[in-house]
Amino acid sequence: MLKAFAKTGVAAVLGWTGADRAVSSLAGTTRLPLVVGYHAVVEDVRAHVGRAIAPNLISVNMLERQLEWIGRRYRFMTLDDLGAQLERGDPFERPSAAVTFDDGYVGVYRHALPLLKRMGIPAGVFIVTELTGRSELQVYDKIYLLLEKALPLLGHSEMRLRQLVQTKNVSLGERHGSRRLDAFSTMRWLLNTQTQKGLRRVIEALETVSEVRDSDYPDLQVMDWEMVRTMEASGITIGSHTQTHALLTEESLERAANQAVGSMYTLRDRLQRPIRHFAYPDGRFNPAVVSAVARAGYRYGYGTCLRRDHRHPNLTIPRTLLWERSCIDARGRFSSSLMRCHAYRLTDLWAPCTHNHGDSATSAASQRSEARQRQHA
Repeated sequence: MLKAFAKTGVAAVLGWTGADRAVSSLAGTTRLPLVVGYHAVVEDVRAHVGRAIAPNLISVNMLERQLEWIGRRYRFMTLDDLGAQLERGDPFERPSAAVTFDDGYVGVYRHALPLLKRMGIPAGVFIVTELTGRSELQVYDKIYLLLEKALPLLGHSEMRLRQLVQTKNVSLGERHGSRRLDAFSTMRWLLNTQTQKGLRRVIEALETVSEVRDSDYPDLQVMDWEMVRTMEASGITIGSHTQTHALLTEESLERAANQAVGSMYTLRDRLQRPIRHFAYPDGRFNPAVVSAVARAGYRYGYGTCLRRDHRHPNLTIPRTLLWERSCIDARGRFSSSLMRCHAYRLTDLWAPCTHNHGDSATSAASQRSEARQRQHA
């Protein structure tokens, strides 16, 4: 509570004094368009406590509140128009914004699309192609839900979790932080230390002590192809989010390239139009991954932080990820001051991205990936 009051107070002072815009201007972030990113859209987030990853959720009401705030201050653009202006190098003389949704959750079709049409706001949706039209959950959703059930049975013990996953020949990397495990931080730890093949083996291990039926979580399902085509026909830009939501910097470079190319081919075949836009799962990219996305033929790529690749700046367009509580003050009310901090990307400045986007990470991640794949073969 004290942290929430402090954050709210700082945001209010920055907004009242105009320091938020001054700091943003000095950092150069106001020269870029504001691209916001969302994930799952639901009617009421309170119904999903313990049943979904909280930072992935936003309610219809909060989404409308945030978009209204942006719409009063920015000109909404399509992703194609935004990308074309970046390619031309034309300055954004008017504050401009674009709206995106990752993963293709069914709630984007059911809840966000009607709202966007009513408000006249264009948007882009990034699709995980091999999950589209299937009833299975995203890998990270499945792991989180299994951990919610399994960790209490394991006494929230790191040692017991390590022993459990070793039964599926999975070796967990070093972990920092409290020894008592919780579902969210443990999920993030697993994502940072395993390839997607390793994560699926973790799921197999967790399923020996707990059970999650995909059909019990309808709001975490993804769209089918008919929904995707309907959105595309409604003016929504459809882009790629890989074939399986693999975290590309944790995979071999060959697999990363295949994920980018394969998803493009599927979308192009299904929609019968060029696919220009790509969003990196979890915002993870490095020079080798960006080069693979460029070779696949994408023109525009989107991260989740301010970091850009100087060789391919339009393939590393910054985004600001928002969710239900992004702009909620200590009293539980929508805060314009906090929203300004996100719009000016001050949160990115005082809480920088923890992913390693540099060259050194390229070979290291690839070597870790190949070593793990040999181990799990």
